[in-house]
Amino acid sequence: MSEAARPVPADTGREPRWLTTDEREAWMSLAGLLIKLPAALDAQLQRDAGISTFEYLVLSGLSEAPGRTLRISDLAACTNGSLSRLSHVVTRLERRGWVRRSPCPEDGRYTNVTLTDAGWETVVAAAPGHVETVRRLVIDPLTAAQVRHLCAIGDRILRRVDDDGTCPAAGPRDARPPAQRRNHRTSADTTEQR
Repeated sequence: MSEAARPVPADTGREPRWLTTDEREAWMSLAGLLIKLPAALDAQLQRDAGISTFEYLVLSGLSEAPGRTLRISDLAACTNGSLSRLSHVVTRLERRGWVRRSPCPEDGRYTNVTLTDAGWETVVAAAPGHVETVRRLVIDPLTAAQVRHLCAIGDRILRRVDDDGTCPAAGPRDARPPAQRRNHRTSADTTEQR
């Protein structure tokens, strides 16, 4: 790139707020985590279940929802994904027969996504290996206090990064694998299209 084409930082008249040694070490640790952890989680899920981490989050989010159904906008918030990315993933999952889309009965302007029986079986089969990998890579190296701190730190950073307000509120979630949770089936699920 030529000198003329290089972006020039805005001259604010202030010295940049350079990181201290401790801040730089914290940032470099987080940066390494941001690169290596997603790759490790994806590798396990691809190897054992043939799905990506994001696809797992979509299936898992639906498995926890009443009637195994969410509006696509709520599913995007639940998975911290953009509507565009989620739409592409839902299309892939729909082709596999794991989810189906339908107009929202309360408001036809919205689209619902429902986890099918085949999708339920997929997430139930994938959950034990995924949870074990998360436990081995993230939870086991930490003390109980560090796990609480990690949650607080992650929530705080996520809220700062979340410029469109779609980050779901922090709160307790049922961490058990889908097979150990109550199956939220409704009578509508029994007439599900195959």
